[in-house]
Amino acid sequence: TGWDGCHHLRPLDILSEVVPTSGLAHGMRVFQVEGVRGFQLTASRPRALGFPASRLFIHCDRFPEEFSIIVTLRVLSVPAKRNEYVFTLMAEESPSVLVGLRYVTLGSRPPCTKQEKAQFWFNASRRGLYLCNGSTWISMLEVKQRLDYVEEYQNLVTNSETMGVEVFTIPKVGLFAATANRYTPPGSAIYKWTDGKFVPYQNIPTYQAQSWKYFTIGKKIFLAVANFEQNDRGQEFSVIYKWSRRKEKFITYQRITTHSARDWEAFVIEGETFLAVVNHREGNNHNIDSVIYRWNPRTGLFETNQTIPTSGAYDWEFFTIGPYSFLAVANTFNGTSTKIYSHIYIWLSGSFQLFQSILTFGAADWEVFHIGDRVFLAVANSHSYDSGMPAPSNFYAINSSIYELNITAQMFVKFQDLLTYSALDWEFFSVGDDSFLVVANSFDGFTFSVNSIIYRWQGYEGFVAAHHLPTVGCRDWEAFHTAEGSYLLYSSAKEPLSKVLKLKTT
Repeated sequence: TGWDGCHHLRPLDILSEVVPTSGLAHGMRVFQVEGVRGFQLTASRPRALGFPASRLFIHCDRFPEEFSIIVTLRVLSVPAKRNEYVFTLMAEESPSVLVGLRYVTLGSRPPCTKQEKAQFWFNASRRGLYLCNGSTWISMLEVKQRLDYVEEYQNLVTNSETMGVEVFTIPKVGLFAATANRYTPPGSAIYKWTDGKFVPYQNIPTYQAQSWKYFTIGKKIFLAVANFEQNDRGQEFSVIYKWSRRKEKFITYQRITTHSARDWEAFVIEGETFLAVVNHREGNNHNIDSVIYRWNPRTGLFETNQTIPTSGAYDWEFFTIGPYSFLAVANTFNGTSTKIYSHIYIWLSGSFQLFQSILTFGAADWEVFHIGDRVFLAVANSHSYDSGMPAPSNFYAINSSIYELNITAQMFVKFQDLLTYSALDWEFFSVGDDSFLVVANSFDGFTFSVNSIIYRWQGYEGFVAAHHLPTVGCRDWEAFHTAEGSYLLYSSAKEPLSKVLKLKTT
């Protein structure tokens, strides 16, 4: 045989090689479904349908280095578990599989070790084709999931009403959720995801906690709480906790004096770690400084780096666009009005400087997100109040807005208004190729039992309401993923009950 014959291989019908010209082999029968004819094969005699590769490669004694196989497979009834080969390439006179196309349904995924290297696995439940590289299954072709509906998954009983929730993963330990609870005792709680549910893991004394922030510095793992009230001795501070690998608990690391703290934000700029706190008010004065702290690697402590004047602020949001770093503050109330400017700052020459001001109405949250190469910033407007103006018909039924970065104008411009009911939080998440925003509607002027809404990104139409979720005093949303699927967790500021919802996909 000549080497040149290996360069002129044409498409071949492998199935026709299996079927003898004299008729069907034992263990085969022809059947037709919806006008498509196929062969039904009996799994009890798999080797009977084999043939030598030399029948395909007449002028080439080497199997091609690159090739593709197209298989049309119809399964008439899917058993609970099935794991079999549709096609295999085997060494002559040897039982070992060199390359295989494996058909697997449900159950756990097959092992991927050196023994399975170069084998294919078709996952019928996810409609995906995977290749084993010797250690993990690599996706070759996968049908993207789509959000179908949302179902209630877990009622999470909390220590008291929950002002905020933070979901995070500690490497090699697991998935956790920290709830910022209203009352002390018993304080706030940390839950660990165990056997598909959140279970209590650790209690931490807090003082009307508003929010938690998880962050890391190198191998160090931290969790910061924003305390809104003084402790029993009249001291007012928020606390940074550090994860102890030995104790497998969070332990007190650093206390920082704060004033009715609402939120922490952690971020890195040019290799340096920063932590920004939102100070809501001091006594009755809402117009006070919020503080940005810088990590000092020498002392191992956070030190004041910059102060920024804020007005009854609720939230910091850090984000980057290309080489630029930004920090947005949600200003909520200046003592007389909620109709005030919230600000976006840009990092220039070692400090944050004003970049843009946007008029907001009791702003409670900023959420930045990207869709393709577009950058958006959504604000949750909580209420419209001005002591010098006539009262509106409803303080709480007001628009929250989505802004998009206009690169030419170098500013955020309004993209879309959405009617919300005392909105306190936005959370962006994705399912497959689809993008979503969920809003925390907390109060409509009459009741705290208000639907919070998932909006689906519809391109030219913007965000369109897709799912209406009954919530009670909804304060915060967190999206998270596990091996079992995708979930949303919402916290209630009006009852000691938070809920985990599961995103059901098709």
